[in-house]
Amino acid sequence: MAAIEVVQLDHGGVNARILARENKADFRRVEAASLKIPSRFASPDGKRAFVRYFNTFQLGSHFVSVIARTRLDPAKVAEAESVLRTQMEQLAEDMDQAFDMAEAKFKAHGITVSATYDTVPMALDVGVLSSSGRRYLEILGKLDQLMPLLQTLEIHEVGTAEEIDRDRARLKRRVRDVANTARHLASRLRRQMNALDAWDSTGGRNAQEGADVPPSAETQTAASVAEVNAVGVALNGATPHPVTAAATDGVATP
Repeated sequence: MAAIEVVQLDHGGVNARILARENKADFRRVEAASLKIPSRFASPDGKRAFVRYFNTFQLGSHFVSVIARTRLDPAKVAEAESVLRTQMEQLAEDMDQAFDMAEAKFKAHGITVSATYDTVPMALDVGVLSSSGRRYLEILGKLDQLMPLLQTLEIHEVGTAEEIDRDRARLKRRVRDVANTARHLASRLRRQMNALDAWDSTGGRNAQEGADVPPSAETQTAASVAEVNAVGVALNGATPHPVTAAATDGVATP
């Protein structure tokens, strides 16, 4: 007897809609080789986070690590890279703790099976440009794996729906914040490069003619610290380890 389907399941249409709604990132100026890493996202949150943020992160990170280094002091670029790396390390650590907490709750309540998705997973080979890109891809993978665990806890009423929603929203926000940090740092370094180009084009005559001179390093650093700390939102809604001036010295302010 033929199997009777009582529901109509997805056959890839969901993934096509997610991909169709997102703007395509412009990689035409990126000449670096990339490592193709097979990746798979099953949760709707993981799929959308990957499509929305991964390319934004990679473009920003590539500008900071490669393009900015051709014109700016390598030590200053390294400090900007450290800001991004620290933020990712903190997020990865917090995600690992979330896995441990979910596992403990599973054991305490006798839960042995996790929820699964009936939609087709988004499977693709992701071109990774750098170690930072690889780290961020791993973070996206952890987000994707945490979503069904939280859904399982909600189904078994281990915590209220509001609590689960808050946990889910915090994780997604912090993943987004990492991509935004990469974009903001790239923007500041780009502006600093433009300021240097403008200074060079005048032959250094700005100060002699009484024109505006490039902002001091102290001014740039103070502004960078304030905005990076505002972007780096932690799991509890505040930055547990604020960025110091030493970590952003020389990053230009928009």
